[in-house]
Amino acid sequence: MKKYLKHLSMLLLIAGTVHQAYAQKVLPNMWPYDKRGLNMFEPPKNDTATFTHLQLKIGAGFTQQFQALRHSNEATPNIVNGVDQNKLITIGNGFNLATANLNLDAEVADGIELNVITYLSSRHHNDTWVKGGFLQIDKLSFLHNQAIDHLMNYVRFRVGDFEINYGDAHFRRTDNGQAIQNPFVGNYIMDAFMTAISGEAYVMNKGWIGMIGVAGSQVNTTVTNPSSRGPAIYGKLGFDKQFTPDLRFRLTGSIYTNQKSPGNQLYNGDRGGSRYYLVMENTQATISNNAWSGEYNPQFSNHVTSIMINPFIQYRGLTFFGTYEHAQGRTGAETSNRKADQLVGDLLYYFGPKQNIYVGIRYDWVKGELPGVAQAVQVDRIQAALGWYIAPTVLLKAEYVDQRYHNYPTNNINYGGQFHGLMLEGTVGF
Repeated sequence: MKKYLKHLSMLLLIAGTVHQAYAQKVLPNMWPYDKRGLNMFEPPKNDTATFTHLQLKIGAGFTQQFQALRHSNEATPNIVNGVDQNKLITIGNGFNLATANLNLDAEVADGIELNVITYLSSRHHNDTWVKGGFLQIDKLSFLHNQAIDHLMNYVRFRVGDFEINYGDAHFRRTDNGQAIQNPFVGNYIMDAFMTAISGEAYVMNKGWIGMIGVAGSQVNTTVTNPSSRGPAIYGKLGFDKQFTPDLRFRLTGSIYTNQKSPGNQLYNGDRGGSRYYLVMENTQATISNNAWSGEYNPQFSNHVTSIMINPFIQYRGLTFFGTYEHAQGRTGAETSNRKADQLVGDLLYYFGPKQNIYVGIRYDWVKGELPGVAQAVQVDRIQAALGWYIAPTVLLKAEYVDQRYHNYPTNNINYGGQFHGLMLEGTVGF
């Protein structure tokens, strides 16, 4: 324990030093990785910024958890080669794998910026690899056309291999080592998140936002089996306005559709993995091979259509963020669509000097159909959180989580399943 406390103290010292050096530096149209990114969705356009020379901002996200969870089930034994596939692995108190991101943002020309994020350590892939990157275009000054310059006051383009902008929930989730904008420890039960080769076009004016995007349907793109692949088309329409200094309201609706794919990855594209290590996994599970513990994957690969509606209300220190999601699709072997629905509500209250302390509660409910299961299954979760921003770049948080499984068949490992307990997390972002 002394060793871990020593490492944590060193990490906080480094974070404080980094905060002094980097806290004021954010490129004009990019997303800040510290507390300033809290409750920020699409970065606002800043077309008054002038370009003088190439600028590079180096940032990072570091996260460590202490897990004290317990799980149980009531599934009937399923013996394969002498091993019960429905017997849960024994878990106890301990530290999870530390995760880390490297963030590179560069202003390469007037109104043109580059973003590249690298996972230095992650649950599913322990080695270093690039998550993705994109080129963001907010000006086309090099065309020297006044009409186009005026149009670009309201228009933005993104191209690259990046986190697609489906829904608003992905702005408030933990992305591997980047966890400072997530008030809770865990992400959603049904977690819509993926990176893909994409192109997005935005119109942003007076609080209104519209976006349309075209992307691939898989994290790892390929040129083989062209007859089995089709583009994913997605879009967003919404309104976001600060009505008074105390009151902000935002409402968006998003849609995603992909009619054919060898394996659509909208709901299993997070290569960082779940924060709840090895919950509801059997005795043969490993941290990397079973990286999505506690999540519900609807297992859609073809004819996928999903919609997400997100209201957000902020009044002084009180915030509410909600999600309604309806998804449908099928596997390649199925002839008709299945469906899944999710309802989530977060209620948080920030208080103290500079609102640097918060308490919050989240309820997450999923009901969905799975291949080979006659009845729809349900999963629900309650998360209660307490957090403290000891600096804009450093967040300490504690979470109590209770997740329960309903309507699974008796021969499924999740039958009568539940996990609950305490999570502690420290995270640095800059």
